[in-house]
Amino acid sequence: MSAGSGASSTPTVGSTTTARALVAGALALAGCARLHVSPLQPPPYRAEIPAGYDATWSALVRALAHQNVPLRAIARDSGVIASDEFVSPINLYADCGQLSGDQLEGEAIVSFTVFAEPNGPRATRIQVNSKMRTQAFRRGKSGKLRPMPVYNCASTGRFEANLVDVLRDSVKE
Repeated sequence: MSAGSGASSTPTVGSTTTARALVAGALALAGCARLHVSPLQPPPYRAEIPAGYDATWSALVRALAHQNVPLRAIARDSGVIASDEFVSPINLYADCGQLSGDQLEGEAIVSFTVFAEPNGPRATRIQVNSKMRTQAFRRGKSGKLRPMPVYNCASTGRFEANLVDVLRDSVKE
């Protein structure tokens, strides 16, 4: 620095006090923050249905209609069915984790994408991908539902397992 600049590289009492106050404030806020423990995201659900592609596809469309799942896209030639987002109780299809040791309860927004492909003339491979997040939640069984913050959720596997069970039962008939 030049002698005429008047600036000093030595911190002043005011700047040191301000910095300490900022650090103390940040630590206090961090101490008040609640720890969210997210569940581990499972891999896509895969199964093989003991029936040809046409029979499995028809059973799949009927099963989703029977469960009243809103569909966004259906493409038989490519073997893809995508659901629209719909609301489900947390812990039915979606595990949204814990907040400070309390299980999250409330509502989740869920959607599924089902892929089907022939595996020979008498079998069809199915894969179900899921995407889920909280819509409104509370800690534990009581309290007001809160929309914010939004937490990602993981599939419980119930929707997928139920769908495959219905498909296997349908193609037997």
